[in-house]
Amino acid sequence: MDIRSAELTKYAANAMLATRISFMNELALLAEHLDADIESVRKGIGSDPRIGFSFLYAGCGYGGSCFPKDVKALARTASDNDSPLSLLMAVEKVNERQKNVLTEKIQARFGERLDGKTFAVWGLAFKPNTDDMREAPSLTLIANLLSRGATVNAYDPVAADEARRVLGEQPRLTIVDNAYDATLDADAVVIVTEWREFRTPDWDELRTRMKTPVVFDGRNLFAPAMVKVQGFEYYAIGRRGNSAA
Repeated sequence: MDIRSAELTKYAANAMLATRISFMNELALLAEHLDADIESVRKGIGSDPRIGFSFLYAGCGYGGSCFPKDVKALARTASDNDSPLSLLMAVEKVNERQKNVLTEKIQARFGERLDGKTFAVWGLAFKPNTDDMREAPSLTLIANLLSRGATVNAYDPVAADEARRVLGEQPRLTIVDNAYDATLDADAVVIVTEWREFRTPDWDELRTRMKTPVVFDGRNLFAPAMVKVQGFEYYAIGRRGNSAA
């Protein structure tokens, strides 16, 4: 492969994966309006060998250094060479929109202003198994919640120190060292990063600690019916059955 083609290949690979994510996120929002379930849609289209299952998970947006940077760089290169990539510009726009979806769901449940409300944010890194906070959806969520008057208690099993460095000291924001400490008197738990430990929570412990049993799941970790059986309201991304317990 020649050098120019190699450079373009590197950007194109990450841009393709980002495109798949944004496409699924848009489908998830449509699924909510159609009373469809994005998990069923994912399994259906992923079973087509021409598509496959990789990077077909809906959620609250992608982050990190590679996807945002490479999408922007490829779009800028195309524009500079009088060959704009309209699709990539849409991918970036969709992702920025998706980072606000959890905030919109929270406001639909609790109201436009969130004064006096406390939210436990589970997951700060842009993905599990890293402390990388670059372009993390949690940053958008926390900024949105604080600006609307909420109190935020945040937890991440690896990225806590990096989050303290990035976020600094802010009124009504506390980063704790235990997932359940974050939920004390919380009006809701908001899952932002799909860490393994969040997949099997102690529901009894959560009910004991929380003010109201509400879960906003930005990574679709659970089956809605299962969470409701535990006595929780459950709001996920594009899942059929988003409703009160």
